[in-house]
Amino acid sequence: MSNDALVELKDSWGITPDLASCHTAEVEGYVIEGHVPVDVIQELLMEKPDIVGLALPGMPPGSPGMGGEAQYQLQILAFDQQGQVWVYATR
Repeated sequence: MSNDALVELKDSWGITPDLASCHTAEVEGYVIEGHVPVDVIQELLMEKPDIVGLALPGMPPGSPGMGGEAQYQLQILAFDQQGQVWVYATR
């Protein structure tokens, strides 16, 4: 997939530059952006909130798959179709 196509896909899902990371997936109709911890995704799938998806912006050290020590608490963000963003979980 070209970079332009990836940017277009992320735009279509409502992933703004502030939410962007290196990985994008769709899981049971939800968009998952970045290194979102698996337990948070499992909570999402059990709760089934009315949101577009979850994002862990950037590539923070200590997040799943990144290695290293977490330098701060991770804030996993939820976002909806209206463009609202809020903290969904912290780890």
